[in-house]
Amino acid sequence: MIRPETAWVLFAAGLIFLASLVLGVWKWQQSIASETGTAHRYVNVAHNAGLMYALATTAIVAPLVQFSGWPSAVNITAASVIIGMFIVTISNYVRLGIEGRTDNQMRDRRSSLRGVREALIIGEIGGTAVLLAGFASAQL
Repeated sequence: MIRPETAWVLFAAGLIFLASLVLGVWKWQQSIASETGTAHRYVNVAHNAGLMYALATTAIVAPLVQFSGWPSAVNITAASVIIGMFIVTISNYVRLGIEGRTDNQMRDRRSSLRGVREALIIGEIGGTAVLLAGFASAQL
Protein backbone atom coordinates (compact mmCIF):
# COMPACT_ATOMS: atom_id res chain seq x y z
CA MET A 1 0.00 0.00 0.00
CA ILE A 2 1.34 3.41 -0.85
CA ARG A 3 1.30 6.37 1.47
CA PRO A 4 -1.47 8.94 0.88
CA GLU A 5 1.05 11.66 0.04
CA THR A 6 2.64 9.38 -2.56
CA ALA A 7 -0.77 8.84 -4.12
CA TRP A 8 -1.22 12.62 -4.41
CA VAL A 9 2.21 12.97 -6.01
CA LEU A 10 1.36 10.25 -8.54
CA PHE A 11 -2.00 11.92 -9.23
CA ALA A 12 -0.19 15.21 -9.90
CA ALA A 13 2.23 13.36 -12.19
CA GLY A 14 -0.73 11.95 -14.09
CA LEU A 15 -2.24 15.41 -14.49
CA ILE A 16 1.08 16.79 -15.76
CA PHE A 17 1.33 13.88 -18.19
CA LEU A 18 -2.26 14.42 -19.39
CA ALA A 19 -1.57 18.14 -19.92
CA SER A 20 1.57 17.19 -21.85
CA LEU A 21 -0.45 14.98 -24.16
CA VAL A 22 -2.77 17.92 -24.86
CA LEU A 23 0.30 20.10 -25.49
CA GLY A 24 1.43 17.43 -27.94
CA VAL A 25 -1.78 17.93 -29.92
CA TRP A 26 -1.09 21.69 -30.00
CA LYS A 27 2.48 20.97 -31.16
CA TRP A 28 1.21 18.64 -33.87
CA GLN A 29 -1.36 21.19 -35.07
CA GLN A 30 1.33 23.86 -35.36
CA SER A 31 3.69 21.45 -37.10
CA ILE A 32 1.23 20.46 -39.81
CA ALA A 33 0.22 24.10 -40.38
CA SER A 34 3.81 25.30 -40.67
CA GLU A 35 5.73 25.57 -43.94
CA THR A 36 8.79 24.19 -42.14
CA GLY A 37 6.86 21.36 -40.49
CA THR A 38 7.75 22.53 -37.01
CA ALA A 39 5.90 24.07 -34.08
CA HIS A 40 6.98 27.26 -32.36
CA ARG A 41 10.07 26.61 -30.26
CA TYR A 42 8.28 27.14 -26.94
CA VAL A 43 5.30 25.00 -27.91
CA ASN A 44 7.84 22.23 -28.48
CA VAL A 45 9.65 23.05 -25.22
CA ALA A 46 6.38 23.09 -23.23
CA HIS A 47 5.43 19.67 -24.58
CA ASN A 48 8.86 18.14 -23.94
CA ALA A 49 9.23 19.74 -20.50
CA GLY A 50 5.81 18.46 -19.47
CA LEU A 51 6.72 14.91 -20.44
CA MET A 52 10.07 15.21 -18.65
CA TYR A 53 8.53 16.64 -15.48
CA ALA A 54 5.80 13.99 -15.44
CA LEU A 55 8.48 11.31 -15.62
CA ALA A 56 10.62 13.00 -12.95
CA THR A 57 7.61 13.29 -10.65
CA THR A 58 6.73 9.61 -11.13
CA ALA A 59 10.21 8.09 -11.14
CA ILE A 60 12.00 10.29 -8.59
CA VAL A 61 9.71 12.48 -6.47
CA ALA A 62 7.09 9.79 -5.73
CA PRO A 63 9.60 7.13 -4.56
CA LEU A 64 11.46 9.68 -2.42
CA VAL A 65 8.14 10.58 -0.77
CA GLN A 66 7.14 6.94 -0.37
CA PHE A 67 10.36 5.89 1.33
CA SER A 68 11.11 9.08 3.27
CA GLY A 69 11.55 9.08 7.01
CA TRP A 70 10.05 12.55 7.39
CA PRO A 71 6.50 13.17 8.61
CA SER A 72 3.80 13.29 5.95
CA ALA A 73 3.46 17.08 6.25
CA VAL A 74 7.15 17.58 5.42
CA ASN A 75 6.99 15.18 2.48
CA ILE A 76 3.84 16.65 0.93
CA THR A 77 5.13 20.20 1.40
CA ALA A 78 8.46 19.45 -0.26
CA ALA A 79 6.80 17.51 -3.08
CA SER A 80 4.21 20.26 -3.58
CA VAL A 81 6.93 22.87 -3.92
CA ILE A 82 8.76 20.79 -6.53
CA ILE A 83 5.60 20.00 -8.49
CA GLY A 84 4.43 23.60 -8.23
CA MET A 85 7.71 24.80 -9.69
CA PHE A 86 7.39 22.27 -12.52
CA ILE A 87 3.91 23.61 -13.29
CA VAL A 88 5.11 27.23 -13.20
CA THR A 89 7.88 26.36 -15.65
CA ILE A 90 5.59 24.53 -18.07
CA SER A 91 3.04 27.37 -17.84
CA ASN A 92 5.73 29.89 -18.71
CA TYR A 93 6.70 27.87 -21.78
CA VAL A 94 3.04 27.72 -22.81
CA ARG A 95 2.79 31.50 -22.39
CA LEU A 96 5.87 32.01 -24.55
CA GLY A 97 4.44 29.64 -27.16
CA ILE A 98 1.12 31.50 -27.24
CA GLU A 99 2.83 34.89 -27.50
CA GLY A 100 5.23 33.63 -30.17
CA ARG A 101 7.47 36.69 -29.76
CA THR A 102 10.73 35.00 -28.87
CA ASP A 103 12.65 31.84 -29.52
CA ASN A 104 15.01 32.47 -26.59
CA GLN A 105 13.60 33.64 -23.26
CA MET A 106 17.07 34.28 -21.85
CA ARG A 107 18.02 36.61 -24.65
CA ASP A 108 14.73 38.49 -24.44
CA ARG A 109 14.31 38.21 -20.67
CA ARG A 110 12.47 40.65 -18.48
CA SER A 111 14.22 41.66 -15.27
CA SER A 112 10.91 41.34 -13.42
CA LEU A 113 11.15 37.55 -13.79
CA ARG A 114 14.50 37.25 -12.01
CA GLY A 115 12.76 36.55 -8.70
CA VAL A 116 10.62 33.87 -10.31
CA ARG A 117 13.70 32.16 -11.72
CA GLU A 118 15.40 32.30 -8.32
CA ALA A 119 12.29 30.83 -6.66
CA LEU A 120 12.30 28.01 -9.23
CA ILE A 121 15.93 27.21 -8.48
CA ILE A 122 15.47 27.29 -4.71
CA GLY A 123 12.15 25.43 -4.79
CA GLU A 124 13.21 22.59 -7.05
CA ILE A 125 16.64 22.04 -5.50
CA GLY A 126 15.46 22.67 -1.93
CA GLY A 127 12.41 20.42 -2.20
CA THR A 128 14.47 17.64 -3.73
CA ALA A 129 17.16 18.00 -1.04
CA VAL A 130 14.52 17.72 1.70
CA LEU A 131 13.04 14.56 0.17
CA LEU A 132 16.45 13.05 -0.52
CA ALA A 133 17.51 13.66 3.09
CA GLY A 134 14.27 12.05 4.29
CA PHE A 135 14.90 9.06 2.07
CA ALA A 136 18.50 8.76 3.29
CA SER A 137 17.49 9.04 6.94
CA ALA A 138 15.05 6.16 6.62
CA GLN A 139 16.70 3.89 4.09
CA LEU A 140 20.48 4.17 4.47
